[in-house]
Amino acid sequence: MSEENYMRIIDLRGKKLTRAEMLEAMPRAEMGTNEATDLVQPILDDVKARGAAALRDFAEKFDHIRPENLRVPVEAMKTAVDELDPEVRAAIEESVRRSRAVSASQVPVPFHTDLAEGARVSERWIPVQRVGLYVPGGKAVYPSSVIMNVVPAQAAGVESLAIATPPSRNNADGLPDKTILATCAILGVDEVYAVGGAQAVAMFAYGAKGSEPQDGEILCDPVDKITGPGNIFVATAKRMVSGIVGIDAVAGPTEIAIIADKGANPSWLAADLIGQAEHDELAGSVLITDSEEIAEQVQENLKYRVPRTEHSERVNTSLRGRQSGIILTDGIEQSIDAANAYAAEHLEVQTADPDAVIAKIRNAGAIFRGPYSPVPLGDYMSGSNHVLPTSGTARFASGLGVHTFMKPVEVIEYDEQGLKTLAARVNAFAVSEDLPAHGESVLSRFIDDPYNKETIKEQEEQAGLR
Repeated sequence: MSEENYMRIIDLRGKKLTRAEMLEAMPRAEMGTNEATDLVQPILDDVKARGAAALRDFAEKFDHIRPENLRVPVEAMKTAVDELDPEVRAAIEESVRRSRAVSASQVPVPFHTDLAEGARVSERWIPVQRVGLYVPGGKAVYPSSVIMNVVPAQAAGVESLAIATPPSRNNADGLPDKTILATCAILGVDEVYAVGGAQAVAMFAYGAKGSEPQDGEILCDPVDKITGPGNIFVATAKRMVSGIVGIDAVAGPTEIAIIADKGANPSWLAADLIGQAEHDELAGSVLITDSEEIAEQVQENLKYRVPRTEHSERVNTSLRGRQSGIILTDGIEQSIDAANAYAAEHLEVQTADPDAVIAKIRNAGAIFRGPYSPVPLGDYMSGSNHVLPTSGTARFASGLGVHTFMKPVEVIEYDEQGLKTLAARVNAFAVSEDLPAHGESVLSRFIDDPYNKETIKEQEEQAGLR
């Protein structure tokens, strides 16, 4: 790779790679949660033991401010709405409207299956009762993440929603960013905490007792599930409390992959790669193309665009990192294979026949079809959800949606005849697994002595089970 180029080249042309070799060839950030475990465990333990007192101490240590009100007063949220820029408010409300429309269509419908007379299995979808939603606030503030978490949870019918987001250093009262508070108010969520980092995850998982009069006896009740992205410490904390509560995923750095052919616009491709790189120095930006000319033109466009964008230093680090690169392929089929191996959080398809490409994509958090569906549209306004699987986990995981906040529960309903038809078979199955009490449980409804194995078949025949 020329030193002048921003992105390294991964040349797959002329190579027939095994599945393992293709996975190994993909650019990835060297980042995991294991190294943060020793730092996070004491935070979890302290919040569990001391509640609000520990939360204030950690806010002072990490956020350099000691919030008077860990739970944000409703009045502050109303004020935030009143002071919100009208154009920003209109954008937020339109994003909410579109997200609600999509979420409403995602709500699963109960169904039942009749297997025989008196034999029915139904499936109900039950909302998670209480959910804790984490909204990050590191290099930027993310009111969009409030929308992406809250709207599907509300559509699912979650009874109790709590939001945690770091206190803003620009707020002398230690409250979160005003745009985030305004977004919460617009969505009708009034349980909001000025708590960030691993300590917020601990508060949600264990609950937190109050330490000041304004906290009340209980500051925050435990939740049943925690969702939302965050930094390495938030991700580690979520992994560590998983099992105590449910989590959506352990999120890694954000990423984009773009499948492009010779007809794509290199200027737009460069802009889209930069847009993702802006998130974080570890963000992954990957272009997959069978056109060496497009690859060269994108490099040239990066040289022009990167120095002119506001966060150029961050973008430069991201694009030059080992997690980013341009993958050169022999043709569109190999491009598709590479995209499926990479399993991008966001996958743009900018090719002559995008539908043919999309039909063969098996692994992606979300797919953005054509040159007028760039990733930032999904970040804010498309109606889709931007909380998506990262680090290749799109091979087996999906993005956040209404289903994240619901549990499918089967209801088994057999009447006497329905059970009688299967009783002997259930017993035979149970005995084969050396679990005879299972069979005895069923047979007890039809015969007098299921424990007398010498006469069991005779009893079954007399009861009409055979």
